[in-house]
Amino acid sequence: MRRDWTDDEMILALALYFRLPYNRLNKNNPEVIALANLIKRTNNSVAIRLVNYAACDPALTSMGKVGMYAGIPKCLPYWNKYINNKEELFWEEANIKAKLLKENIETSLSIPQQDFTGKERETVIKQRINQNAFRAMILANYNETCAISGITVPQLLIASHIVPWSDNEENRLNPENGICLSALYDKAFDSGLIGIRPDDYTVTISKELKNYRHSDFYNNFFLRIENKAILMPERHSPNRDFLEYHINNIFSKYN
Repeated sequence: MRRDWTDDEMILALALYFRLPYNRLNKNNPEVIALANLIKRTNNSVAIRLVNYAACDPALTSMGKVGMYAGIPKCLPYWNKYINNKEELFWEEANIKAKLLKENIETSLSIPQQDFTGKERETVIKQRINQNAFRAMILANYNETCAISGITVPQLLIASHIVPWSDNEENRLNPENGICLSALYDKAFDSGLIGIRPDDYTVTISKELKNYRHSDFYNNFFLRIENKAILMPERHSPNRDFLEYHINNIFSKYN
């Protein structure tokens, strides 16, 4: 007898969908298998639900990529509820997982036990949830590849905000406000030593950094990326307005 999907299961599947590249929405993916084991469903059942969500995603369907449309009536209400409220989605996901695993939420998130309660506790937990979720979404969007160097080692990659976390609360978890960068280029971008032009997505080098143009490290790591177009992501391109903000408010400090 077929078992209906519960609200909790639909939330867990949607949260996982946002964390995975399109080419990993399949039953052999370890993350799909882990969710299937957690909610006691088959790997194939979870994979189908993920591609049902893909059919709801205009970022994919606009590129001609298709999901399984039969599941849209079931999935669309959840998609519409959370697409612009990912903080709530990932908060609910974390609490559901902790409940299913029968452990407190700090343990499930690998947060060291601390003596804090109430609002402080919730703030710490939500910050960790949002940081983890943003990193997962951005790495998935760029297929775990640095948009400038092409590095594909996950341990060397950072989900870099275009508009800083503290400057725009509304877009903290917006995948259009993130770029996957290796540690060196993340630091250079975050500090404003390099920027990305919003008109053509090419890298621009600050005057401050060009003061080092006679050094080997500049030639090896920066000269070769100047005016180079970044690797464009699978679903969500960097928002041009956010890149303009970075150029005018962060990159401009060194020009």
